Amino acid sequence: MNAQNPTANKSNQGGLFKGADGRSHLGIFGLVSSLFFLWALCNGMIDVMDKHFQDFLHLTKAQSAWVQFAHYLGYFLMALPAGWLARKLGYKGGILSGLAMVALGCFWFIPATQISTFWAFLLGVCVISMGLTFLETIANPYTTVLGAPQFAAVRINIAQSFNGVGWILGPIIGGMFFYSSEGAEAAHQQLWIPYAGIAGGVLLLALVFLFVRLPEIQTPDDYHLTDSNPGASKSIWSHPHFTMAVVAQFFYVAAQAGIFAFFINYVVAEIPPVGEAWRNNFWLGGSAGVAERAGNWYVSEQGATKLLAYFGFTLFLLGRATGAWILSKVPAYRVMGIYALANVAMMAGIVLKLGWLSLGALFMSFFFMSVMFPTIFALGIHGLGEKSKLASSFIVMAIMGGALVPKLMGWVGDVRGMSLAFLVPMGCFGVVAAYGFAWPLLSRTSSAKV
Repeated sequence: MNAQNPTANKSNQGGLFKGADGRSHLGIFGLVSSLFFLWALCNGMIDVMDKHFQDFLHLTKAQSAWVQFAHYLGYFLMALPAGWLARKLGYKGGILSGLAMVALGCFWFIPATQISTFWAFLLGVCVISMGLTFLETIANPYTTVLGAPQFAAVRINIAQSFNGVGWILGPIIGGMFFYSSEGAEAAHQQLWIPYAGIAGGVLLLALVFLFVRLPEIQTPDDYHLTDSNPGASKSIWSHPHFTMAVVAQFFYVAAQAGIFAFFINYVVAEIPPVGEAWRNNFWLGGSAGVAERAGNWYVSEQGATKLLAYFGFTLFLLGRATGAWILSKVPAYRVMGIYALANVAMMAGIVLKLGWLSLGALFMSFFFMSVMFPTIFALGIHGLGEKSKLASSFIVMAIMGGALVPKLMGWVGDVRGMSLAFLVPMGCFGVVAAYGFAWPLLSRTSSAKV
């Protein structure tokens, strides 16, 4: 199977959304892609929550990173159960289970706002992420089988473009409710509102999935994991391209979570003054987008959420959209290696404190991060056949990197400043680059065929 280079093996049966039997899966692909939008929307809201709790509960950056810890802990705890249930219940049963749990976690924010303690919100964040684990464990590999195998990486990146839209809207919606010109106390009382809205939407989406037939399709078993060949290796861990995908995903999500979580802290603390003329700037959300400090005007928390959405996540979406096209021309492992190296350079530009150039480097890092998660996923489950669901569970479990490393990044930010804290994701991207360039060797696949 050549799941990574759609330009090869064009003679294979099927097409981008058409299986070998000639049936089109475009409609199912579109419905499943809505799940990518959903979990990005929830994740995008999480990423603007840290600064709210820093202000409301007077937490340090390292303490506020418990939000990310709770979020990614849910992925870690539920990844293997989600994979097991997906194998028992099928794609449809797993998706419905995940949607139900997401709705439950969102509704919990209503009493959590009244309880008004940190643990109550962390519990809601963790339950939501447990539900999202079902969706990611199932939807990511499912997109790779809804058409010809050689287009697997292209399909998953197209689906992840819907994910990019959710990343843009998440900070905008979160910023509307998590921050207020009347102060952190006023904002705190409306924290439950966006989650109640998401819960209602999730229940409607569950009704749609309930009445839609999802075909059970398996990827080709290129490594003969399930046949009777005595020379075949039955363990997915004996295949280095999968094992190292788990490692690469751990470090990629660690870098992504840290950058997303501390974007607002970095913008508020590190970029130069913007001038009073920016007080009514559209891109900062009007007068609330700036704040006066020591006689100068700086971007405020609300302004930073607008920059995150309008520029950061828009570049993230652009990277996803263009990435699908690039992956149809260039081997996926090579694209990922080059993009990861570019992000090493972007992080260096931030650490060097170059003012507006550093902010530009931070924005560009969103573009280069865009293809990494889905591409690591596609490369990791390459050729694993029906073992792909189990492999997906472990790759999703690797998201735990987003729980651990941001706390280290927050600690560095507390002690040495936010610019130097970006040394942490810089090292993470180095690991991802190494996996990308080493993938042909790890998978025992000729680079001429991928």
